[in-house]
Amino acid sequence: MKNKAVIKIMPPQGPTIASRMKDVLEMLGEDPSREGLVRTPERYEKAMQYLTSGYTTNLNEIVNDALFSVKVDSMVIVKDVEFFSMCEHHMLPFFGKMHVAYLPKDKVIGLSKIPRIIDMYARRLQLQERLTQQVAETMADVISPRGVGVLCEARHFCMMMRGVEKQHSGTVTSTMLGSFRSNKSTRDEFLSLVRRSV
Repeated sequence: MKNKAVIKIMPPQGPTIASRMKDVLEMLGEDPSREGLVRTPERYEKAMQYLTSGYTTNLNEIVNDALFSVKVDSMVIVKDVEFFSMCEHHMLPFFGKMHVAYLPKDKVIGLSKIPRIIDMYARRLQLQERLTQQVAETMADVISPRGVGVLCEARHFCMMMRGVEKQHSGTVTSTMLGSFRSNKSTRDEFLSLVRRSV
């Protein structure tokens, strides 16, 4: 006689983001059962899972051995990389562009890996200051260059939509490591090239 298939009974799962979002809508005075909001909690959950997917992104899978031995000493810059992130204080978006430069020592990294590294950290609850530093330190750790410079320009909805409500103000942060910190001419070259049109 053949063994009968064993049916596993899964324990009940806890509350989901969607179920909690339904409660939030009610607390705001909305009716979660009305046509426009019926699927909003599920959409919100999917959106948040995507916008915070950086927590589960694997750096090794991003780099994927895309490191190449090259004897060059000129600066490498990937500029105007767009990003979107979420402010950890109000969970409102901030967005902008990042410029990443490094001075190779023994290796260079595939250019497409730099935007992926930015996205890995941007898709978390963030501070712009921390985001800038994390990208710079990761570049330094991955390729051990002579120096790294990262400049980040962003606009924050927590300033634009609430609080001071200033729609045209921007925030600039920078992290300079190695020769970008110790050598003024290297730092000036980076800032000059970032401002130059391609």
